[in-house]
Amino acid sequence: MIRIGLDGILPFLETETPDTAAAVEALRTLKAGNGAGSDFLGWLRLPETYDRAEFARIEAAGRRVREHAQAFVVIGIGGSYLGARAALELLCSPRHNEAKTAGPAIYFIGNGISADDIAEVLDLVRGKELYVNVISKSGTTLEPALAFRIFRAYLEETYGKEGARARILCTTDRARGVLKGIADREGYETFVIPDDVGGRYSVLTPVGLLPMAAAGIDISRVMAGAAAQMAESLAETAENPSVIYAAARQALYRKGKKVEVLSYPGENTRFLAEWWKQLYGESEGKQGLGIFPASCELTADLHSLGQYIQDGERMLQETILRFAQSARRVKVPRVEADEDGLNYVADRDYDEIFACAAEGIRRAHISGGVPCMELVADRPDEETFGALVYFFEAACGISGYMQGVNPFDQPGVEEYKKNMFALLGRK
Repeated sequence: MIRIGLDGILPFLETETPDTAAAVEALRTLKAGNGAGSDFLGWLRLPETYDRAEFARIEAAGRRVREHAQAFVVIGIGGSYLGARAALELLCSPRHNEAKTAGPAIYFIGNGISADDIAEVLDLVRGKELYVNVISKSGTTLEPALAFRIFRAYLEETYGKEGARARILCTTDRARGVLKGIADREGYETFVIPDDVGGRYSVLTPVGLLPMAAAGIDISRVMAGAAAQMAESLAETAENPSVIYAAARQALYRKGKKVEVLSYPGENTRFLAEWWKQLYGESEGKQGLGIFPASCELTADLHSLGQYIQDGERMLQETILRFAQSARRVKVPRVEADEDGLNYVADRDYDEIFACAAEGIRRAHISGGVPCMELVADRPDEETFGALVYFFEAACGISGYMQGVNPFDQPGVEEYKKNMFALLGRK
């Protein structure tokens, strides 16, 4: 389902090759559950062990939102936001709210602190039949907690407490936390974030699945794709794609390639790259170590970042992600006068043109001193999305253990919160 090309990095490794044996050993540690952060390995076999009864409730809630809501607001930050938005933009559209033919307009909020953003979304949903999904394990993370307070007040003012109760869906801890307490007291329907799954690994839990279901995405197909990839990514072999990817990027890191640029094929994959950046940055960036994750849209960003990638400091490694086939097909028309001189690509498919562009980019960057690895997925559909999520998660756990860090904690994230709360006067 995911194919990896390494010929664009091997010349940069000289006599060294990706240490797949060490990567397989890291995978064994991951599977045995005896490495750092082993309390947060619930994602590892989630595609086969997920709660079927809760999954059915997620599907039912998604149908209810699609049938009754004109607007659906998803409140969350980080792992409670990026994965769900990645799914919607890849499987529906970056312009979902304009392009949709059925179901609600979907808005994401609570992922920052902006009065303008909050006010604009309130304006957009005013007068529309509104449902809200708030996602937080604790309920005290400032950004989503503020947004929930505002939208909860709006719902209660608009529909009354009873009406608001039917329109608020909480994705939170099974038994603890402020949000769980509010949900129990007010009678909001709740969905569980498993105790042993951290935020950035939670796309295949209700955190990601409920917004997907509300958007009309077939979440059974997403889980089937993840399960198929799980079988590949947990195989203790040198042919395992997650093993290869982890070993290759760590080999380049040892050669001084300390920034990895994930180059992605278009607007619909931008938030997949944003989720990838959180996954790898938060998992590996600690103890003065780690590959810095960056991203680049092909070919748009080559007209802004392209100069640096081609000729800047040579600390970059690049991973080019593309699909073998687009979800939709477009051909270039032939124009008799050929004023723009483009008849040389007339009657050709956009996929063919992009493949040539990607190969041209790869060759240019290699010649400029940037090692380029390729990841080729089948097509942007539900199975492929589930597979990509699992592929990257497994590779991240392997890569973190190869680097010698705990890939499942995030101690540095708390530092800004301490300062912020002190400045705001929190007791």
